[in-house]
Amino acid sequence: MDDMLNREQMIERMNGLCGHGDPFFFVVDYRGERGVVFTMSELENSRVFCNIRGVEINSKYQQVDANQHVNRFKLAPISFAKYKHAFDKVLAEMKKGNTYLLNLTFSTKICADLDLKYIYANSVAPYKLLFNDEFVFYSPEPFIRISDNKIYSFPMKGTIDATLDDAESLLINNDKERYEHNTIVDLIRNDLSMVSSGVNVDTFRYLERIKTSNGAIFQTSSQISGHVVDNWKSIFGDLLFSMLPAGSISGAPKQKTLEIIDECEISERGFYCGVMGFFDGLAVDSCVNIRYIEKDENGDFYYRSGGGITSLSNAEDEYNELIDKIYVPIL
Repeated sequence: MDDMLNREQMIERMNGLCGHGDPFFFVVDYRGERGVVFTMSELENSRVFCNIRGVEINSKYQQVDANQHVNRFKLAPISFAKYKHAFDKVLAEMKKGNTYLLNLTFSTKICADLDLKYIYANSVAPYKLLFNDEFVFYSPEPFIRISDNKIYSFPMKGTIDATLDDAESLLINNDKERYEHNTIVDLIRNDLSMVSSGVNVDTFRYLERIKTSNGAIFQTSSQISGHVVDNWKSIFGDLLFSMLPAGSISGAPKQKTLEIIDECEISERGFYCGVMGFFDGLAVDSCVNIRYIEKDENGDFYYRSGGGITSLSNAEDEYNELIDKIYVPIL
């Protein structure tokens, strides 16, 4: 795509547009190496559509009317043996002290002919993106928000089937989930401390109920905030990229964990686990690119998913979570 920018170009363009108060849209890949930064006129001349907390950003978007019903997908996931091989490598690195939280992800082939436009139009999520009919996501997870010189982040870790008996208590009291969430909160506090002062955990481990085509799930999140400098708009690009990749989809300590992810995962993540966002002239809202379906060059569809691994993790549980996260939130 001709509009793709490299890291330095994205930072420079974000700083310039944001510093002048000019609204813009952005989407950045997992590595922070490629992405687009569109002014409003550029966005409306593209085939990129995004919806942020109920607001359609590209005014040229037209609701899609298609005769397609998304129910449970027929899936061809990675074999448990291959998953277990990668999982064991992660645990070995943990025993060496090289990582203590790592988000391990894989792609699952969807054995169906899908219409990404239909999924975008009909899914219900705080953040949605349809990118050139190449990939779509419907993310429940904010990355950062900035308004009135305050920055907020909302790390999300911990998922359970809401139909289980006493599901809320099972999730809140699960030792592995508690440890994983505590670790990611510490990591995000550290990331925010690099770009703001007075960092505080405002709300810790609150539950959110999400309706999906496979039934409802509970997820746990926390809210963390800090104070950014008065001239944050003129350095927004530097601020954003200093926090990438997002802690919730990488791990801790971040740099070494990223190296281990590269060794363990089979394919490049691309825009999966990157970030998408919008600056409206005053404030920024952004998300982590998860709940993600992509179409490859052969026209086949793949769903990207994963979960956080800790020393308390069980391979079968984590493998099942990877599959359980494959859903479309269409009601």
